[in-house]
Amino acid sequence: MSNFADNMPILLKVLAWSALTIALYLLSKRIYRRFPHWWTMPIALTPVLVGLAVLLLHNSYQSYLSSTHWLVMLLGPATVAFAVPIYEQRTLIARHWPVLLVGMIAGSLTSILTSWGLASLLGLDSALRLSLLPRSISTPFAMEVSGDIGGAPNLTAVFVVITGIAGAAMGDMILARMPFVSAMARGAMFGVAAHGAGTARAHQIGATEGAISGLVMVLVGVMNVLLTPVILLVL
Repeated sequence: MSNFADNMPILLKVLAWSALTIALYLLSKRIYRRFPHWWTMPIALTPVLVGLAVLLLHNSYQSYLSSTHWLVMLLGPATVAFAVPIYEQRTLIARHWPVLLVGMIAGSLTSILTSWGLASLLGLDSALRLSLLPRSISTPFAMEVSGDIGGAPNLTAVFVVITGIAGAAMGDMILARMPFVSAMARGAMFGVAAHGAGTARAHQIGATEGAISGLVMVLVGVMNVLLTPVILLVL
């Protein structure tokens, strides 16, 4: 069957898929504001809606990805934007940096080692194991690490999204049962375990939590970029 979407002119295809993706994201945000559950989070709902649109229009994934690649490139500047709340909380960060550093190292090592251990236990092949290793850091860092160590960056991005959604949802459950007194502890928990999705949730809890989560997310990303190749030499 002739594929109308794939046969569209390139510029028109880029405009159409980009506009549709942004529109579905805005729709997801409205749904989340009305029904705030983990399964209605924009990071979870938008890919589902986009996937349905791709299937209904009989488009190929490769065609969709090539049409919206510029949106993926914006992940880098979006991560850098977290520097604003970090700067606003610089006094708190300077006062508690040793504790934050220990937490980030522990979180990074736990994420990498558990990913490798569970993947090996389940008998997953090497490429899949390597794609899983950077799952607990934000997408720009994760895709870069995955490509450098021999994983599949696109597959890693999927694992990152799943980890972020699960981490944000489980973070709320943990706080409900273990209400941390310190705003720094609440923010660090979300930043280490759930990167961007967790940081978005931390900002909803409070300004300090959001700033700490953003700081930890960025620094954990840098730390993983440095640590993952070293750990692979040991594994």
